[in-house]
Amino acid sequence: MSDELLKLRAEIDRLDAEILERLAARARCAQRVGEVKRGPIYRPEREAQVLRNMAEKNPGPLSDEAVQRIFREIMSWCLGLEQPLRVAHLGPQGTFSEAAASKHFGGSPALMPQQTIDDVFHAVESGAAQYGVVPIENSTEGAISRSLDLLLSSHVSVCGEVSLRVRHNLMTRAADLHSVKRIYSHSQSLGQCADWLAHHVPGVERQAVSSNAEAARLASLDAESAAIAGDRAAGHYGLAILFANIEDDANNTTRFLVIGPHDAGRSGRDKTSLVCSAPNRPGAIHALLQPFAEQGVSMSKLESRPSRTGLWEYVFYIDVEGHRDDTPVATALSSLQDRAAFVKLLGSYPVEAI
Repeated sequence: MSDELLKLRAEIDRLDAEILERLAARARCAQRVGEVKRGPIYRPEREAQVLRNMAEKNPGPLSDEAVQRIFREIMSWCLGLEQPLRVAHLGPQGTFSEAAASKHFGGSPALMPQQTIDDVFHAVESGAAQYGVVPIENSTEGAISRSLDLLLSSHVSVCGEVSLRVRHNLMTRAADLHSVKRIYSHSQSLGQCADWLAHHVPGVERQAVSSNAEAARLASLDAESAAIAGDRAAGHYGLAILFANIEDDANNTTRFLVIGPHDAGRSGRDKTSLVCSAPNRPGAIHALLQPFAEQGVSMSKLESRPSRTGLWEYVFYIDVEGHRDDTPVATALSSLQDRAAFVKLLGSYPVEAI
């Protein structure tokens, strides 16, 4: 072994010891924060500020994303010393919702898989979980209707967002594709892989189930079945991946919202979500949007859903740039209250840092 290599390894050992010492000091400081802080221990705006700051100060050669992921884990485990978190998500184990929860909260929280999206909301409302992660829209298949409906009817607040690049895999116990008689997956995933399925398995039965992880579980019980799911599910249920990345859109991405008992403070780069309805008269929708235009507030989403209160009556889900406490947003929201038949502020939260 060369002298130069020995010196480099000795330097790495010294740096590792220094990093460990600094981590311990940070953890002790986090414990003190937990002792003196009042209110929620988890502050999404503070974490977003730290992650953005680390990316701005990153000297390389690690990428900004790598640095942010490292600091996400550091914050996660230090937060766990202050107050262990329980985070509900759509289960079972191996779902994309679980992956989104891990991406946003890191490895420290206890993840609580739930059978349905309704159960995730209920876990947060009842206090069984402090926070929940629910899918809200997919870049290929659009909005997740049930999540939108529950945001309207529940008493939770939106305090964060997570975007997850979704890679679908066909997995099975079967020896080859010709042995597969049926394919399980969530209805959204079947839609996201429709062209691939039509081309490769046009005559094979497709069955929609509650989640991709449930699809993998069912496929693990039957050698003539396959599932479309993420690689986490393949490992968890002992399935072989026959074909990887079968989604029709190479940029297929699902956006998730983090729900909890509070929204977030201002981080400097925020988003506000709300839902409202318009009276049934000409120009009513224009009147809803006009306050944001007048204040120069940019809108990033407008989605309509049946209100469930009457035939052909709708509510509108809106995302705008900025925090509800920012003067332009606050002014626009105040004006909207005077124009809309109904307004519910869902929450303000940091734009995803990673």
